[in-house]
Amino acid sequence: MPQTSPQAAVLTELEPVVAENLDRHIRMAKEWHPHDYVPWDEGRNFAFLGGEEWSPEQSRLDQTAKAAMFVNLLTEDNLPSYHREIATRFGRDGAWGQWVGRWTAEEGRHGVALRDYLVVTRGVDPVELERARMDYMTTGYDSGDKSPLEAVAYVSFQELATRVSHRNTGKATGDPIADKLLARIATDENLHMIFYRNLVTAAFDIDPDETMKAVATEVMNFEMPGANMANFRKNSTIIAKAGIYDLRLHHDEVVAPILRTWKVFERSDLGPEGEQAREQLAEFMAGLDAQADKFVESRERMRARMAAKGEVPVQV
Repeated sequence: MPQTSPQAAVLTELEPVVAENLDRHIRMAKEWHPHDYVPWDEGRNFAFLGGEEWSPEQSRLDQTAKAAMFVNLLTEDNLPSYHREIATRFGRDGAWGQWVGRWTAEEGRHGVALRDYLVVTRGVDPVELERARMDYMTTGYDSGDKSPLEAVAYVSFQELATRVSHRNTGKATGDPIADKLLARIATDENLHMIFYRNLVTAAFDIDPDETMKAVATEVMNFEMPGANMANFRKNSTIIAKAGIYDLRLHHDEVVAPILRTWKVFERSDLGPEGEQAREQLAEFMAGLDAQADKFVESRERMRARMAAKGEVPVQV
């Protein structure tokens, strides 16, 4: 039986907007090739083929860069799960289906490029990386019972969060090659964000109340897709302390800008349910802002203590 919920109806009405934005995306996206961003002349055999096994001193990356690259790559690795999630929510027919295929192909390219770079440069332990990949992909990713509108709202924020994380990770590596690669990947993520953000903009015009509820739900319950990854909390702490991705960035560079684009706090077309969702969202954003301030203050105190001891804190 076809879906008849208000959100499913909005999804159907969005089909022409999807087609328009798919065409826009293809016009804007520039072709690039992972092999161009890998220093192949640094590669050599591992022990299995008579070479040397990996050891920590071979890596040019410090602990922070390793943690960030590890998380970024494993997050990209779970692409089959993400494909299943968006294909289930959006379908495989028409413009929606074409977008799902295109998005999947572009995201797959990110994992190829990152893994080739890390293996060739011996940036991280390839055995640990492969074991973690097997574990994470076996567990898979389940976004729960998100409605289609909630899914579109979620990926709007998630794609921008990934862009910020990739871009700052590139800076943290201290390696011009990695920086250029991650900047290239971040450009893709930004185009993905614009695609989804534009759909939510259109959804607000079609059904402002349902869209506002979806947006509020996703902001208040936001979690990166890698949250069930092994050692995610530990690595996320390292990443946050370095300023690669933290609460301040999440508030200032991810959530707030997108909400401004959608004019969430300026709309005058909401009914009672939409207004209630907006009030809850405003209260949450104020709390997130306060949390971010506390985190930054705590991090600055930590950096001051390290500086007093003659230690150099890692920061982007």
